[in-house]
Amino acid sequence: MAERAFTSESFYLYAGEKKLMGTRCQKCGKISCPPRPICIHCQSDKVEWVELKGKGKIAAFSVIPYGPMPFVKEGYGRDNPHCSGIIELEEGPKVAAQILGVDVKHPENIKIGTPVVVDFTERGSWHYIEDVYKVRKVYPVFKVG
Repeated sequence: MAERAFTSESFYLYAGEKKLMGTRCQKCGKISCPPRPICIHCQSDKVEWVELKGKGKIAAFSVIPYGPMPFVKEGYGRDNPHCSGIIELEEGPKVAAQILGVDVKHPENIKIGTPVVVDFTERGSWHYIEDVYKVRKVYPVFKVG
């Protein structure tokens, strides 16, 4: 695997390759996702890339009736809310992402602990300036399944 800097830019480049990547500390073995150049557990700078399975469970969620520009441009809003949440990955780290395949019209039916798997979607960048928004990126999302 080609060495890339441990940055969010690299994280999204890997996402464009349909890979959910994190960093593993070579000192304590803990995994971080998104990647970090310094271990958040032991503060070691000896980290390496690791490809994650992309399987986990919903740890927290919120159904949101508004959203940032990329979501608005895709039709999400008051009449079409989206679900975002925290996913606890099998490898341990927790990651924030959009959750697909849940009943956003009836959030009482969304359950903590529901198994999810990673998928990838392309949308505009997270910015309200139109020229910046037009830059397309691939983002990890999680689907019930």
